[in-house]
Amino acid sequence: MLTTILVVVIVLAIAFDYINGFHDAANSIATVVSTKVLSPFQAVLWAAAFNFAAYFYFTDHKVANTIAKTVVENYITLEVILAGLIAAISWNLFTWYYGIPSSSSHTLIGGFAGAGMAHALFLGDPILEAINLAPTLKIISFIVLAPVIGMLISIVITLIILHLAKHSKPAVAEKWFKRLQLVSSAALSFAHGGNDAQKVMGIIVVAMVAGGYLPNANHMPEWIPLTCYSAIALGTMSGGWKIVKTMGTKITKVTALEGVGAETAGALTLGITEHFGIPVSTTHTITGSIIGVGLVKRVSAVRWGVTISLLWAWVLTIPVSAVLAGITYGIMHYIL
Repeated sequence: MLTTILVVVIVLAIAFDYINGFHDAANSIATVVSTKVLSPFQAVLWAAAFNFAAYFYFTDHKVANTIAKTVVENYITLEVILAGLIAAISWNLFTWYYGIPSSSSHTLIGGFAGAGMAHALFLGDPILEAINLAPTLKIISFIVLAPVIGMLISIVITLIILHLAKHSKPAVAEKWFKRLQLVSSAALSFAHGGNDAQKVMGIIVVAMVAGGYLPNANHMPEWIPLTCYSAIALGTMSGGWKIVKTMGTKITKVTALEGVGAETAGALTLGITEHFGIPVSTTHTITGSIIGVGLVKRVSAVRWGVTISLLWAWVLTIPVSAVLAGITYGIMHYIL
């Protein structure tokens, strides 16, 4: 029998995956909705289908393994994981309510790390001893690298597309790019599912190891990936319209051609990082890609005021989630 706290942790982890889906739905569908290739309802169904399809391809679970190693095993308890999840869900819902496209991935990582450090503090150990620095620093470095890589790839792809289409009639080109956007948005949703579902898989596996129900993180029951991919797909179907508006219209005005460039760049960046087991932010990646297509037009095409506000949200996500998790763990320590 699973203990009550482990059941609560698993339920909250799946709930986080669902919230991740509707919080990050904008990443996959913002441009395809803003260019009117699909209606919002069609777009979320399209994205959700490819979110789940990733289950059949991403079977190595490299990202899940990286997440599982963020906190040193000696400092992982069910209470630590529960506090991290509560903090991550709280920050995710807060940013969703205000339409801020922050990173669900970094919220989860920050919460997990913050709770682990709080546990070390209560044990009288240095708080940084709870953190595996190598995987954590790699994750933090990609807060900067993921959007930059996405931006550079989108600039290259957009310039190539513009060169290939320079002799085409605008009406004909627009028609073809709208068709291609279906492919590029599907690729982005596929990569989003493969990257983000694994993060919660890693948390559930760690919880089951901490609870004594699995020998180690390498023995993952098949119900875990199946459940996580289903939850993120269902969340995507629920949509996140406030963030769609920010991503699709407020950063820069996006045409079908630019949508293809941004989505393809985002999908490629996520695919490359997943191959190396790096848990990057889908939000950061596609935002960088959208900025890239805006820069191809002109620097002033990007609304830098909005972009700077997003950057602040990105910088604050991990420390705020960590502090929330630390406070939550402290409260639980005296209650449980």
